[in-house]
Amino acid sequence: MELFVYCFILSILILNFGVERWLDYLNTTNWSLGLPPELLGIYDEEKYKKSIAYEKSTYQFGVLSESLSFITIVVIFIAGGFGWLDTLVRTWVSNPIHVALIFFGILGLIAEVFSLPFSWYGIFVIEERFGFNKSTQKIFFLDQLKSLVVSVIIGGLILYLVIWIYLIAGSLFWLYTLIVIGSFSLFMAMFYSSIIVPLFNKQTPLEDGELKTAISTFCSQAGFVLDNIFVIDGSKRSTKANAYFTGLGSKKRIVLYDTLISDLTIEEIVAVLAHETGHYKKHHIWYGLFFSMVSMGFMLYVFSLVSSNPVFAKVLGSDIPGFHLAVISFGILYSPLSMIFGLGLNHLSRLNEYQADRFAAENYNGQFLGSALKKLSVSNLSNLTPHPAYVFFHYSHPTLMQRLRRLSTINKNNENHEI
Repeated sequence: MELFVYCFILSILILNFGVERWLDYLNTTNWSLGLPPELLGIYDEEKYKKSIAYEKSTYQFGVLSESLSFITIVVIFIAGGFGWLDTLVRTWVSNPIHVALIFFGILGLIAEVFSLPFSWYGIFVIEERFGFNKSTQKIFFLDQLKSLVVSVIIGGLILYLVIWIYLIAGSLFWLYTLIVIGSFSLFMAMFYSSIIVPLFNKQTPLEDGELKTAISTFCSQAGFVLDNIFVIDGSKRSTKANAYFTGLGSKKRIVLYDTLISDLTIEEIVAVLAHETGHYKKHHIWYGLFFSMVSMGFMLYVFSLVSSNPVFAKVLGSDIPGFHLAVISFGILYSPLSMIFGLGLNHLSRLNEYQADRFAAENYNGQFLGSALKKLSVSNLSNLTPHPAYVFFHYSHPTLMQRLRRLSTINKNNENHEI
């Protein structure tokens, strides 16, 4: 049994890596030296060549970083590194909660140190080369430090509570843990933008003016009450633009990047906001939370059934079963099922994006939304011709071309209806 689980874990690690690299490669096969006909009017020849160069750079860098990460994990697994670390930690403390917290803390610190040079290179070499980076060394390292502190405080508290429940709740561990994680997810959905975001970015209420008037007019016509419209200083890190909807109930807010405001016209900004409003009106946030909790609940239930099996510790090189070792072994073994759930959530997310686009087209203007999507894709040097298989596995949004085709159909139907 132990040998079977050991080989199965190793096979999954290798298979996952192979599939991801295969998907990455497939994505490169859709690159073209010349401007594809479907991108005429969106990219010009020079901008398209720059986007391909950007894709190649990020692809090559991704292969290098992911390969090194894969090799490191496999070597640690084969060499019994997880079991060695568990034995070491147990020489310091004996309380199972403290053992797990220190174990995960050390692994997290190692992962942070390992990933830091890659994060730095991605921002200050690749993003800098293509004109995206606006960050400084000071901002970068402060971000890393703040992220680490937030992860230790919040992650540590949640992990402590989950392990405590695991030790005392028995067969109902999965249910109590799901309640804790669900409550935390709901809390973060409501307060993330007002508690976590200010640690990294400055958010200011949108000033009175033509844009705010246009937004207020749309909200009134759409029957949408929105008092919280904020502008975030995304330009201090990157030229890339974005907007997002966050919060629930009275805590809901629209956050517009300052780069979005500088790149788009007022009509295009309102169209983007109309899209984000569509997510709220169609209850997409609630659906996302619900299906995420269903996926999480199923995983926790299966984990509660098998986690006490000592084989999970033995395959990692330890003779003493523990929550932390079971999490690592089970996490790898469960990854195929996790991928299936992820595919389902991605599919649901893409459907939600289409619905939000339709809402914006029917309640504001689909042509302005289409032009905004084009501008954002071009300014971000997005890959507009990704391979369908890559989209299926990884995209939470439809491609630009898919969205434009849907919007075109909606616009034509609206015009025919008006006639």
